[in-house]
Amino acid sequence: MDEHSAQGAGGKSCQVSVSGFHLINSPRLNKGTAFSDHERDVFDLHGLLPPHVGSLDEQVERRLQALREQPSAFHKYSFLRDLQDMNETLFYALVVRNIEEMLPLVYTPTVGEGCQRFSEIWKRPRGLFLSYTNRDRIERMLNHARYDKVKCIVVSDGERILGLGDQGAGGMGIPIGKMALYTALGGIHPEHCLPILLDVGTDNEERLKSPLYVGWRHHRIRGEEYDAFVDTFVNAVKKRWPHVLLQWEDFARTNATRLLERYRDQLCTFNDDIQGTAAIAAATLLSAINVTGVPLEQQKIVVMGFGTAGIGIVNLLLQLMQDKGIAEAEARRCIYAIGRYGLIVEGGKGVRAEQLPYARTADEVKDWERTNGEIELLDVLRHAQPTVLIGVSGQAGAFSEEAIREMAKHCERPILFPLSNPISCCEATPKDLLEWTGGRALIGTGSPFGAVDFGGKKMQIAQTNNSYIFPGLALGIVASKARRVSDAMILAAAKELARLVPTATDKTAKLLPSIAEARRLSRSIAKAVGRQAMRDGEAQVADEASLEREIEENIWEPVYVAYERS
Repeated sequence: MDEHSAQGAGGKSCQVSVSGFHLINSPRLNKGTAFSDHERDVFDLHGLLPPHVGSLDEQVERRLQALREQPSAFHKYSFLRDLQDMNETLFYALVVRNIEEMLPLVYTPTVGEGCQRFSEIWKRPRGLFLSYTNRDRIERMLNHARYDKVKCIVVSDGERILGLGDQGAGGMGIPIGKMALYTALGGIHPEHCLPILLDVGTDNEERLKSPLYVGWRHHRIRGEEYDAFVDTFVNAVKKRWPHVLLQWEDFARTNATRLLERYRDQLCTFNDDIQGTAAIAAATLLSAINVTGVPLEQQKIVVMGFGTAGIGIVNLLLQLMQDKGIAEAEARRCIYAIGRYGLIVEGGKGVRAEQLPYARTADEVKDWERTNGEIELLDVLRHAQPTVLIGVSGQAGAFSEEAIREMAKHCERPILFPLSNPISCCEATPKDLLEWTGGRALIGTGSPFGAVDFGGKKMQIAQTNNSYIFPGLALGIVASKARRVSDAMILAAAKELARLVPTATDKTAKLLPSIAEARRLSRSIAKAVGRQAMRDGEAQVADEASLEREIEENIWEPVYVAYERS
């Protein structure tokens, strides 16, 4: 086997063709001090390594100590990126054994600063940068033998990174981070994962003017040129890997939905910002409903921020209500959508076609107060008296004290989800939300927050993070060999997580399981998704036994195996 397939065998040992300096500089094969004496003889490693033969356990402890001594979250992020590019097995062993501590460093919220400062810390290649200037070389770049075993791709064009906007080539931090979680939380082998950045330029002037910027120094390509470039990319992917899973990530609102709709029937694909966010929000809401006892169809739900994520959330909630036998028109009446210009109203300013199904009629709101001609959050809360408030606006402080206190007047247990990432874009902090509601709020946040002291008790805050969903979703798609990703498969992931939440058996428990359980949760979600793929006729496995076998065969554990020279 060559260096890129050596650890995929899953046996007690494997054949490796490279040696010496090349071996210890291969992130996928490097063991550092854990190379045995026999391996040091066979692969000419004596002298390149210190004499002590260590173990993976020792290495994890050493790296964990060094990590904790780093002065900031960003420095820890940079440290982990370097470790991943040096020794993948050690990196994943460290993350898997310390998931709760590592997740905020590997991904949100720290990955936001990692994208902003990507050019400062870039050292070694990881993934593929497909720039507009290389549009005629895409097929050739994808065809390298190192990518023969790819099963999953996460792709971004860097235009809408979390709530931070256009980061250009720095947006590569998102596909790298997502792919790391495919492996750490879902168990998918690193050699099956390929992060890709479509570098079509950037409109971020700070990046363009920076002498350190590693991306294409050009304003963004748009319109027909952009669409043709994306089409070239997708066609090359389909040709190279006919059965690959392609996840779209952090594309701007104007592109995210239309690209998903254009390609979802051409290959196996989903958009995590739209569908993953919807699934985790729905699962967390169902968990909160376990506590309140008020059925979903009786909830009144306000969504603040009605772009791709907001629309994705309400579309999935609509499916859940219809599954309960609620008519579509009746279900829509439970939703109050707030966009850029306030409440979405028929004939209102800036209402887009995809928002119209959730627009309130002008007659419904004719007597509602308006601020500067718009029906803003406070006005909606005063008149609609909702039970649920979901924020995906990217606006820090959007859930004001006055608004939350108004909501709490009319609702015994307000369900409040400020989901925007990173923390600098969060609609409100859990501490404030608990104070403003007298401790009655049920809270889920997009970014991680520690426990909050309130009324002499430690209140645990659920991180309503897509990381609960997409690794298991991806594992189920890969294991079932699904041809397409159906809406029902996304819904199955949400329902399975909701089945596993602590509140199902204890109303006083945290809304979501500990993220430390992610690998167990991902297996369960994968099975649910795979079963749904079979029901949808999209799977290429024959039965549930085959599905479970494929799931187990696709799960990689970060441990060292013995090497023999090929």
